[in-house]
Amino acid sequence: MAAKSNGPIGEHSGRVLAGPTNPMVTPLLTDLYQFTMAYAYWKAGKHNERAVFDLYFRKNPFGGEYTIFAGLEECIRLIANFKLSEDEIDFVRESLSPSCEDGFYDYLRGVDCSGVEVYAITEGSVVFPKVPLLRVEGPVAVVQLLETPFLNLINYASLVATNAARHRFVAGESKMLLEFGLRRAQGPDGGIGASKYCYMGGFHATSNVAAGKLFGIPLRGTHSHAFVSSFMSPDEIIDKSLRSSDSQSTCEDFVSLAQTWLSKIQWSNSLNGTFGETNQSELAAFTSYALAFPDNFLALVDTYDVMRSGIPNYCAVALALNDLGYKAAGIRLDSGDLAYLSCEARKIFHTIEKEFGVPGFGKTNITASNDLNEETLDALNKQGHEVDSFGIGTYVVTCYAQAALGCVFKLVEINNQPRIKLSEDVTKVSIPCKKRSYRLYGKEGYPLVDIMTGENEPPPKVSCELASA
Repeated sequence: MAAKSNGPIGEHSGRVLAGPTNPMVTPLLTDLYQFTMAYAYWKAGKHNERAVFDLYFRKNPFGGEYTIFAGLEECIRLIANFKLSEDEIDFVRESLSPSCEDGFYDYLRGVDCSGVEVYAITEGSVVFPKVPLLRVEGPVAVVQLLETPFLNLINYASLVATNAARHRFVAGESKMLLEFGLRRAQGPDGGIGASKYCYMGGFHATSNVAAGKLFGIPLRGTHSHAFVSSFMSPDEIIDKSLRSSDSQSTCEDFVSLAQTWLSKIQWSNSLNGTFGETNQSELAAFTSYALAFPDNFLALVDTYDVMRSGIPNYCAVALALNDLGYKAAGIRLDSGDLAYLSCEARKIFHTIEKEFGVPGFGKTNITASNDLNEETLDALNKQGHEVDSFGIGTYVVTCYAQAALGCVFKLVEINNQPRIKLSEDVTKVSIPCKKRSYRLYGKEGYPLVDIMTGENEPPPKVSCELASA
């Protein structure tokens, strides 16, 4: 593990680290017993004793074999700006017993994290149970105040990042994963955090605009069923003109151009009359959306009937765009048999590419959504499908399969003396003393095992056997 920060930053280095992303992350984002213990430490004259705590978890989530560590950056932002305001100190005074001495509140006025050291595994790493994610050293009263916020910032972050990584593994490296979970997340905090840590866990983009602004995550999104069903007919489209992609010409009636292409598709020899009458209000919606976003036209095709209406209407508008030099972005399926519909749609796209000579049309991007999770992704893979991108929401952001990771924060040393927590439950017994962790690799470059040693024990050496106990 490597030292990541000695807060607060700026006083000596000239650098200023911004506070936590969420302004609710303050010194008061902690449990009351942290302040009661801080007072008791202070009252006993123990508050400045040097303590070492480990933050770790006991079991991998989701019945899996690994965890992705996340949340470290927010912890560092917290300690770099850790300072209680007068209002916060007044609230602590109101919350504690009237018997608490005034000197304690004078002490709190001077509390910061300048004496705290954090040693951490790199954020985004694959980690395993019992190995400390963080080792936090400092005055015992101060470090105790960090326990709850650190656990809060790491537990959910690591759980979501792990969940996202698992979805990435099942989907496969070649598939694009889009996080669509904001509306189903546990409040705005859960929504923002989920977007950030899904991205860390292997997702490509999010629909969450706020997360895009805060973290620079790529944004993706098209339209909903409401947009499609809001149209009644093509007559509602007022401005029908569309300039070509090179701006050299203008199609004065793009609506008619799309209608012409729909007729060609319906009378296509290769398609053998597959398509009859399509929903004209849907065609109007697609055409209108294409007029608004000709360079990023992606249509939701299941508002009415995917194969009888959505696909032919999409193809008509996409081919009209192609005439003007634009390349349509693809379709989204949000219901039905996703494996079957994606395969049938792909066949249609290949047929149109061949019959009408439109290079690349057969590779039209197909996005699927609709309450996807690990199990449905696995089932799709086993059935065989033609989906290129998956939009995943509820199951990834809420971590539906497991509510919490269960990180703990345990004292392992004070005043250079190892400390241990004993329990009749063997899994809850802590490992005392300062530790170092190492990941050992084989000759082929693959990781084999993680080991922990005492702080003062010699590190493992390349090509040397580990000494047995």
